[in-house]
Amino acid sequence: MKIKILISALAAASFISAHPAMAEDKPAEQAKPVTEQLVDTLTTLSGGPHAGFRSNHAKGVMLEGSFKPSAQAASISKAAHLQKAESPVLVRFSDATGVPNIPDANGNAFPKGIAIRFQLQDGLSTDIVSISINNFPAATPEDFLGLLNAVRDSQNSTAKPSPVEQFLASHPAALKFVTTPKPAPVSFATQPFFGVNAFKFTNAAGQSVYGRYQIIPVAGAQYLSKEATDAAAPDYLMTDIAERVKKQSVQYKLLLQIAEQGDEVNNATVQWPETRKTVELGTLTLKTVVADSKAKEKTLMFNPLQLTEGIEASQDPILLARPTAYAVSFGRRLGK
Repeated sequence: MKIKILISALAAASFISAHPAMAEDKPAEQAKPVTEQLVDTLTTLSGGPHAGFRSNHAKGVMLEGSFKPSAQAASISKAAHLQKAESPVLVRFSDATGVPNIPDANGNAFPKGIAIRFQLQDGLSTDIVSISINNFPAATPEDFLGLLNAVRDSQNSTAKPSPVEQFLASHPAALKFVTTPKPAPVSFATQPFFGVNAFKFTNAAGQSVYGRYQIIPVAGAQYLSKEATDAAAPDYLMTDIAERVKKQSVQYKLLLQIAEQGDEVNNATVQWPETRKTVELGTLTLKTVVADSKAKEKTLMFNPLQLTEGIEASQDPILLARPTAYAVSFGRRLGK
């Protein structure tokens, strides 16, 4: 398998650990927290550092709109934005990797990302961060570090099999992730997104379920042909979404896939069966591109553990590690 294809699938992921390396006699790089090691590797893979940009999902565009909960949303959770009132939202769509000018249809620009900030009362907010693939390549931050390092070490390696081929041979979840088709969408407005981490949702009666988000375009999933992908303009997705919302709003349905007894809620590599019940939580309506989007997005850090009452994190180690990793990247972006 070509290294270019592997990088396209692996450098895109942005879930990193905060756990320090265990052995004191390891080289200085390995003595860093896993958080920093992963940010370092993602930066290397993107040819960075690129000052002022995220270490991953560097290229993006932000939009404003609103979220209206469904009639049944309150039965799932007492979270403020799932009750009767509408909430303003900020949404950032993004390409994978830390390359700020990567062409939108380039194989390295997948999976796509979506980050949603629900703006609540009293200046509070809560976030969702998801990707365009319904599984993740590693169950732990340490495994993810091993995977990215194998990709890095394979770039100039003449070993047969290469380091990344050796890694994939012993890690079936990673192999599944890199071989999952990642077609170029017609538009961000036609790209479904998935939350690979589970959360615990509790309603006003104290009843709880575990679920994963699905963010499904009302326009339906639509993808480019190979010929259209090859001919796509470098910024076609960024340009298209801006033009679309000038004409009419773009909508997504926010769904929750409900876990059944025995389903893995703490392992992001495990995809739940499509037969699992889904509940519509509401409609996301995007209306305008944020003024000075490029400048604004650099000042924001979306955080999947920025939660509100009625939604709790699972014990998925990938999920629990993400905010610390984002903070490392955010600090570097601001030059701190």
